[in-house]
Amino acid sequence: MYTSTQYNNNNNNNYRRVNTNTDPNDPSTLMKEDGVSVCSELWIESFRNPNQTITNLTNYLRRFELWVLAYQKVCADEMGAYMPRSSVQRSALEDLLALRNAVLDNRFRWGARLEFFIKSPKDKTEYESLSKRKIRAILTTTQPSPFQDRIVQEVLFMILEPVFEARFSEKSYAFRPGRTAHTALRVIRRSFAGYLWYIKGDLSTILDGLKVGMVISALMRDVRDKMVIDLIKSAMTTPVITSPPVEKKKTKRKYQKKKVLAEDEPKPDPYWLESFFGFAPEEAEKVPTWGHCGILSPLLANICLDELDRWMEGKIQEFYRPSKSDVIWNSPEGEVDQGNTSWPEFVPTSGPDKTRKIDYIRFGGHFLIGVRGPRADAAILRKQLIEFCDQKYMLKLDNESLPIEHITKGIMFLDHVLCRRVVYPTLRYTATGGKIISEKGVGTLLSVTASLKQCIKQFRKLGFLKGDRDPDPQPCFRMFHATQAHTNAQMNKLLSTMVEWYRFADNRKKIVNFCSYIIRGSLAKLYAAKYKLRSRAKVYKIGDRTLRRPLKEKKGQSPEYNNLLRMGLAESIEGLQYTRMSLVPETDYSPFPVGWKPDHEKALIEYIKLDDPKTLEQNRTSLIEEGLISPQDYISMLVWNYKRSAAINSELLEYVRERYVIYLEKKIAIRGKKWGLMYSFFMSCVLITEDDDAKLKPSVSWACWSYCNGFVGARVLLTLESQKGLRSW
Repeated sequence: MYTSTQYNNNNNNNYRRVNTNTDPNDPSTLMKEDGVSVCSELWIESFRNPNQTITNLTNYLRRFELWVLAYQKVCADEMGAYMPRSSVQRSALEDLLALRNAVLDNRFRWGARLEFFIKSPKDKTEYESLSKRKIRAILTTTQPSPFQDRIVQEVLFMILEPVFEARFSEKSYAFRPGRTAHTALRVIRRSFAGYLWYIKGDLSTILDGLKVGMVISALMRDVRDKMVIDLIKSAMTTPVITSPPVEKKKTKRKYQKKKVLAEDEPKPDPYWLESFFGFAPEEAEKVPTWGHCGILSPLLANICLDELDRWMEGKIQEFYRPSKSDVIWNSPEGEVDQGNTSWPEFVPTSGPDKTRKIDYIRFGGHFLIGVRGPRADAAILRKQLIEFCDQKYMLKLDNESLPIEHITKGIMFLDHVLCRRVVYPTLRYTATGGKIISEKGVGTLLSVTASLKQCIKQFRKLGFLKGDRDPDPQPCFRMFHATQAHTNAQMNKLLSTMVEWYRFADNRKKIVNFCSYIIRGSLAKLYAAKYKLRSRAKVYKIGDRTLRRPLKEKKGQSPEYNNLLRMGLAESIEGLQYTRMSLVPETDYSPFPVGWKPDHEKALIEYIKLDDPKTLEQNRTSLIEEGLISPQDYISMLVWNYKRSAAINSELLEYVRERYVIYLEKKIAIRGKKWGLMYSFFMSCVLITEDDDAKLKPSVSWACWSYCNGFVGARVLLTLESQKGLRSW
């Protein structure tokens, strides 16, 4: 039996125990951490054990922090502005928690049209009071993806992306963070030099959709979480309601007032960005959309095509046959041990024996295979590739869909042409006759040039010109009602993006100058029609070749120029850029390192390495062998000496300083700039005064210790005050 005192004590303990537990229905108590830190934890664990089968993703699916982060990202896409976590309303958090519970309890259904757990902040529709006609239209016509579906897709994407990014092959460069078309072009320039035969394949039909069983089996190779698998399976099997397109009757165009967008309404893409999207290469035009998977579709496509990447990596090892007489590729890894290291694209063509080698790269559903060797090797590989795609993807390919082309014909990939240039790097001239001696120096360079034909095709599709042989610019009537300053600014942004897109093309100056000519001619015709100047020559005469001067009409000045004069901004009209070839930047030939990785992957690998106890032990061993002193030992000696004698020994302090400076100087010679910054930090912070107390600067943050010993983010604060002793450690 309980006495009254015991009963009251037990009641108080139970009351405290209930208060300390989190309420599962209270969203504020479920947000213990930041969503970004939860994602970072998953990325680190995935890269630490990349070959481990994942079975506990449901635990991350329960983390409410990820749902709040997904809500913020979807709201940013929906509203056009980022919503901070503190700005999320309480009602939205409660609806978001209801959505999470529905997903965990298997009550969530993809593609809902009338019943939602959470709605978009800008969706003010009251679905309970809709008429039958409107309800029928919602249920039978094509509707955008529901807001709650996009939140669930975002959560699944944040969970699955780090798991598979740690496993994906380094040969794929589409739909992946840190890997772009520029990365693929730089890899081709570095690794595909010397290949004679090329196989270019198009598997973009896979991006249109695969059988659900194939996708799920590819997904279950690394993920064995039933709830996540069932969610993705239901997203792919749930039918998407679409209505046939209705042909609009041609009616006489009436005057319409310009629509004024609300503050929370997303703004449309500007004209320059919309035009640049029209320049997307063929390999990047198609983005997969599978059922209700949404943003998960590109990731799932990469998961399925990763099996092809792995198969090709095995073929690269199988086809490799080194030759001792060849001065390049004489190691299994394909590293250049001999030859001209300052000119890595240079491949000698002399010598009876050649090293046989293949390489492979994939961008989305398109891939490129380079073969160095006889054409028979390329034919054998093509036959095996056709059999693999038939067995794995049930995709029927033939020799016509996988043509074998020689490098001399030019290989088109990502709107760039790969071709070969013969060079003579050992040309010499005699003093008397001027004869050229080039017996053993004949070689080839891989040239990556932008396709002018493809550029003309894209401009013609956007309506900027007509004709192929003699392209004639057409007026850009889309900007007819815009001011001259705004039009010039839009076209300058388009030109800047074009300059960046053709950054690694050998003919960058030529192609950008051509783009500038087309855009400048299009604007000149537009201004001639707008200001009634009749010809381009008159436009150039008044507005200069860069169109930076205000144009005038027949009866006085143009209206926007009067406004500029009134505001004192007459010189604000920006002239067109790159009107001369000398103004176009040079081609970027910066070397691309072997074994390149994106910055986020390098940071993750470095973090995992520094967090490993073996790395710490190796650093300590090397310090002992070299007779150096680490920052931790430095502080320990100071503190121990202070505890023992209640004063800092100046001789010991000077000795420790000298040893530590030697340690940093050696590291500077090895690691360069980072350790140089640490050296300057140490010399500026650790200052020993000449006073009797030998004071240290207060609150010295030993951030350099995180680099030396491997504790990322570790900080040791040492505060010594005169006549007060050791205050904090």
